[in-house]
Amino acid sequence: MYSEDDLLALSALQHLLYCERQCALIHIEQVWAENRFTAEGSILHERADRGGTGARGKARVEYGLAIRSLRLGLIGKADVVEFHRTADGQWQPFPVEYKRGRAKKDDCDRVQLCAQALCLEEMLAVKVPAGALFYGKTRRRQEVDFTLGLRRETEETAARLHALIASGLTPLPEFGPKCRHCSLAAVCLPEKIGKHPSVAQYLVSVRGEGA
Repeated sequence: MYSEDDLLALSALQHLLYCERQCALIHIEQVWAENRFTAEGSILHERADRGGTGARGKARVEYGLAIRSLRLGLIGKADVVEFHRTADGQWQPFPVEYKRGRAKKDDCDRVQLCAQALCLEEMLAVKVPAGALFYGKTRRRQEVDFTLGLRRETEETAARLHALIASGLTPLPEFGPKCRHCSLAAVCLPEKIGKHPSVAQYLVSVRGEGA
């Protein structure tokens, strides 16, 4: 169990799985920059950021719900949590995460959503078997089952995140196609630093010695 002071941003799980260097730049070096993609994401999240309650059919809806898990050491907000009434009269949480683009091939979005479910399970002492990802490009929901495999991957990713933040070191860049869409490309300089590994390794070692 983690203490309140040790809790890390739940959103960092998605950053970590997308790119460890991006995650370190944001959550260790506190670097952030906007581009078209981050701006579109902010617009999509406007309703959730305002918070409050609402309804969707027979479901009760909570926007921008604060969540945390002391077991995983995570804290954040769920964009939307729908509460559906079950046959036995209980309220079943169903988290919904909003994403600006399309469904991804990797699990970064699914892990972030699963982490929200694990937080809700811990906070409310109920089982959360599924949730959904809503993608702005397709304007459709993609339902996600929180399988044992996805839960295990989420727990392992949370542990990796804590290890990365505790190290205080920013990994070297690895230039790839996703770098072109990253808002931190001008700060990260993956094409330049990646071509001179000896310099990059020196900078990392110096940063480590000063930690």
